Amino acid sequence: MASSSKRPRSGASDTPAVPDEKPAATGVREAGEAVPHVRVAVIGSGFGGLGAAVRLRRAGIADFVVLERADSVGGTWRDNSYPGCACDVPSHLYSFSFAPNADWPRSFSGQPDIRAYLEKVATVFGLRPHLRFGTEVLEARWENEETRWRITTSAGQWTADAVVSAAGPLADPQIPDLPGLSGFPGKVFHSSRWDHEFDLAGKHVAIIGTGASAAQIIPSIQPRVAKLTVFQRTPAWVLPRRDREITQLEKWLHGRLPLTAKVRRGTLFALRELQVDAFVRRPGLLRLVQQLAERHIAQGIPDPSLRAKLTPDYRIGCKRILLSNTYYPALAAANTEVVASGLREVRGSTLVAADGTEHQADAIVFGTGFHVTDMPIGARVFGVNGTSLAEEWKDGMEALRGSTVRGFPNLFFVIGPNTGLGNSSMILMIESQLNYMIDALTTLGSIGAAAMQPTARAQRQWNLELQHRMDRTVWTTGGCRSWYLDPNGRNTVLWPGSTTSFRRATRRVDLGEYELIMRAAPAAARTVQEVSA
Repeated sequence: MASSSKRPRSGASDTPAVPDEKPAATGVREAGEAVPHVRVAVIGSGFGGLGAAVRLRRAGIADFVVLERADSVGGTWRDNSYPGCACDVPSHLYSFSFAPNADWPRSFSGQPDIRAYLEKVATVFGLRPHLRFGTEVLEARWENEETRWRITTSAGQWTADAVVSAAGPLADPQIPDLPGLSGFPGKVFHSSRWDHEFDLAGKHVAIIGTGASAAQIIPSIQPRVAKLTVFQRTPAWVLPRRDREITQLEKWLHGRLPLTAKVRRGTLFALRELQVDAFVRRPGLLRLVQQLAERHIAQGIPDPSLRAKLTPDYRIGCKRILLSNTYYPALAAANTEVVASGLREVRGSTLVAADGTEHQADAIVFGTGFHVTDMPIGARVFGVNGTSLAEEWKDGMEALRGSTVRGFPNLFFVIGPNTGLGNSSMILMIESQLNYMIDALTTLGSIGAAAMQPTARAQRQWNLELQHRMDRTVWTTGGCRSWYLDPNGRNTVLWPGSTTSFRRATRRVDLGEYELIMRAAPAAARTVQEVSA
């Protein structure tokens, strides 16, 4: 599905006034020219990267670049263009609070409209002069003597006082290392790298996985293919999707009376905050929701044998809950076969399941998720001791307030460890982390420090408390294995609380949790001031 050429008439507020700015350094230079320096380098131009750029401009920080490896903005909403791609969070909650959009076409909008919204944000807020496309970050290395980051990209080098990593956890697809896959004679691709030139009509297609992407792809392609074979390791709980077209009257009201859009967003927000307690403290409350899901499968799957294959044996909420009205009918269709087993190996055009059954295919589509608990950006970032972030996180990801990591001064994460959500809009979490990042940068400027990093004590205490709270959640007590858990069985992805509690936790930087690196005279050694309790 190509991105739509239609652009919504965003209700975004006017671009805030910012100081006159010189164009951010391009990074493209002649031989012998000095490496350009910026105050902030932002990695990625999805929701996190664009949000960071808007907030930097609003804070009067105009000297920054947004480094993007692709040729346009959008992040996961640019990369994922598979048939049926849409958001499972209501549109009016899945947008920036500072950039409301009165023209969402549906209550749950599709990928083309979300991507168009992000393009609009980049234009309305004057971000395009800061964007550097085709610029993949190959390495970011902290230079102790200069108290700055040196960033090597596919388009040259920059140095920066601070780096904002908004690469996101859903950026790099994960494809299992299957024996014989390289010898498969047909087409192979991941859901996030959809090949739109390959015609699926009349083909035997295998879908590997039954997660959120597969649940959207399967109903979209099932009517077109000759045979659809779905390899399911673990079934998912599925609830009805309450999607509908947003009326012209609603759009008119939201455009002319912005208060109505705020009320709508506030209602959606409140409903999801009320659900948090069931996920993080009293999972037993989800029993009623599970009964709704059981009724949904009974209505959608008349065959008892297939229904048994598709009924999970774990508590609802333990894995991501899917929303679909068309998933079950597609699985029950005559041309669909559900293999209740993962894919073990490939022998030519024959796919061998873990249960030993064999299946023919012309094409394989992997809906197998992303590198979430082992974010690839970690192997490219090197801190004060020359150690990579991946090495630092070899026993599991952790950060202070999901935003900063000891040993990596002035590195700020957007959607960092334990900031994901299981029931609400990630934009709420992103905006909270942006508040924290801006407060950190402005605080550094006001006190004359060059950089900051968490104390060992603060980072350790935050994560001990976080994992203690995690022990009570449905994600660790529900009896399932999910992509929320790292190889050690620890949930390093989700936030075990409400978005309101995270907003409070990231409202301001507590200098008592940080060591400040002061900018010394060029010939003098730099000192580290510990301000921890």
